[in-house]
Formats: sequence, C-alpha cells, structure tokens
Amino acid sequence: MIAIHPNFITDEKGKKISAVITMKEFKTLISELEELEDIKLYDESKKDKEPAVSRSKAMAMIEAEKQIL
Repeated sequence: MIAIHPNFITDEKGKKISAVITMKEFKTLISELEELEDIKLYDESKKDKEPAVSRSKAMAMIEAEKQIL
C-alpha cells in the first residue's frame, strides 16, 4: 500500500476542501494509476475474441492504414 500523508486546506468552517501531497507521493500515485490502467487494458484485451497478431504484422497494418489517409 502506498503511504500518503496529505496536508489539508480547510475553509473558514473547518471543512476540508483540498489536499496537498509531496511531489514524491504525487509521482508514485501517477505511476500506480498508469500501471493499473495498463492492467485494465490488458484484461479487456484478453476478453476480446479476435486472434492476436504479431508486432510486425500490426506495424504493417498501421503503415498500410497511413497510406490510405
């Protein structure tokens, strides 16, 4: 688990309205979110029934598509 130690900004009534974290914590959170997004995309791709294609074939398909545009 990521250790986050926010400092809170409150309004005049003491209600928390914002949180401030260190850059190190922020970068860690962003890195973790990107990894989770990759995992989610991987999981979604595994649900797809389309057969996998090799990297070289995928690149050829992309290049062919560029020629059309």
